[in-house]
Amino acid sequence: MPSNLALAYLAFVLLVWVLGEFVGERTVPTLLLAYAPPLLWLLPAPLVWLWVLVRRRKVGWALLATLLAAWGAGLFHWRAQSAGNLKVLTYNVARGTRTNPDTLALALRQIGADIILLQEANFYDPNFVTRLAADLPEYSLSSAAEVSTLTRLPVIKTQTFDLPQNRREVLVTHLKWQDKPLTIVNAHLGTVMLSPVLQGDLQRVRRTRDARTEQVGVLRSIALQVDGAVLLGGDLNTPPRGVIYRRLRDIFGRDAHDAAGRGPGWTFPSLKLRIDHQFTRDLQPVRATVLPGVGSDHLPLLVEYR
Repeated sequence: MPSNLALAYLAFVLLVWVLGEFVGERTVPTLLLAYAPPLLWLLPAPLVWLWVLVRRRKVGWALLATLLAAWGAGLFHWRAQSAGNLKVLTYNVARGTRTNPDTLALALRQIGADIILLQEANFYDPNFVTRLAADLPEYSLSSAAEVSTLTRLPVIKTQTFDLPQNRREVLVTHLKWQDKPLTIVNAHLGTVMLSPVLQGDLQRVRRTRDARTEQVGVLRSIALQVDGAVLLGGDLNTPPRGVIYRRLRDIFGRDAHDAAGRGPGWTFPSLKLRIDHQFTRDLQPVRATVLPGVGSDHLPLLVEYR
């Protein structure tokens, strides 16, 4: 006899997935579902399994619900991988508060990316960026507000665009790769402020949500101006579900981790979230890897392309 608790758990997991994926940011409750760590939906599984086994009920529904929750958390994600000939790294470096220029430069050199996108690169030490650039002479450096892009490819030009509702800017770097234009968009989107929910200040949550919608509008206008291959990378503060995520994917193309990554791909390990991304149009991601960090609350995401 099937367990009603197991059926209820399955219905719960399905409902959370549908609301978080397709309603997402449209309402505050579903926004919370979309942005919550997906491992939360696995927490009831031990209790459900204990109940099923003690009561000697059929395990099919409990197994299905558990597998679905694990799939939603990205635990079963697996894609074939191969070597690429263009490496792009995105990394939120937390203003250098947990590292120093020499250590960061050494780590970046060892990774060997052709293009490096840094967020929170408004370093606490005003000499940090100068020392970092001196330690990486093979790269040219461009900066805008708190994002910086380093590249070993020929730079055609750079542009900056204001992001609404904060002091951040988008840095657009036009490069040449394999004798073709390649546009790199380095962005750090605002955070959805969820803590005010505990204080009952839902209006503040809505304001930060609406600000992000405006910011994505800026990214869309940038993408519309670009011919040829384009890559959006950065700390987008967006989990791989919900309305904003799907809109970014529609604008800039495939999610590199989704196409060429393995495992959950958590780039914000303290909350087990994947919020740093690379989206690409007219580039083929063939390997996406979340690397160990060197002094940040985020982890770097390295993607190889062809």
